[in-house]
Amino acid sequence: MARDDSPAKREAILKAAMELFSERGFHGTAIPLVAERAEVGAGTIYRYFASKEALVNAVYQRWKLALREAILHDFPFTAPPREQFRTFWFRLADFAAKNPEAFLFLELHHHAPYLDDESKAMSEAGRGEFYRFFEVGQATASLKPLPPDMLATLIWSAFVGLFKESRAGQLELTPERLAQAETCCWEAVRL
Repeated sequence: MARDDSPAKREAILKAAMELFSERGFHGTAIPLVAERAEVGAGTIYRYFASKEALVNAVYQRWKLALREAILHDFPFTAPPREQFRTFWFRLADFAAKNPEAFLFLELHHHAPYLDDESKAMSEAGRGEFYRFFEVGQATASLKPLPPDMLATLIWSAFVGLFKESRAGQLELTPERLAQAETCCWEAVRL
């Protein structure tokens, strides 16, 4: 019997895994559930991924790269910090709106012990880029002189909180409200 290594099956597995890991977490997602949702046999998953850990890392790396590209593609690195911050915020919001399950997946798994070295390196690289924004803004006396990791955490946490409340139906996140939140967050970090 010929082995079916079709890209469509791999894509179906990755999609199903991302949805289930977002809904149920890593430990609540069994490979048979992924197989059922992807409409493949459980053994088929192991043709593409050596383990559940390999599968979650493949999903993580795919969406971490997609988030990075969504934010940084043609990013205005030479613009004033205010413009850079606005661009970052609205690109992040656009990514979350277009990929809500993926955004939730990334948020749920970004500190997970089952992430491999490559996933951790991607995460660190993204954090480093965000920290550099604050370092450059501080060097130009545009941003508060607090540790960049602290400023980044304040902004990221505010965004994630808004996203989660909106997704839960507890907060209507209209474009106007999103702009108001962006302004509030900018005010929190600007000098």
